[in-house]
Amino acid sequence: MNISKLSIATLALLMTIGLAACEKGPAETAGEKIDNAAENMGDKIEDATDNAGDKLEEAGDKIEDKTD
Repeated sequence: MNISKLSIATLALLMTIGLAACEKGPAETAGEKIDNAAENMGDKIEDATDNAGDKLEEAGDKIEDKTD
């Protein structure tokens, strides 16, 4: 999962650097929208993996409790 987060962060950084030289206009606006979308997607992926990890931990705890 860390590779996915790293890829998203790298993509966002490269897009930001690439658009830094652009004058304010349609390209910059589109770039900002892409950056925001990438950041939101990264946040959602992180939330989903955290939730999945929590559920797996809870399931492991239940199994451990029943085997004691």
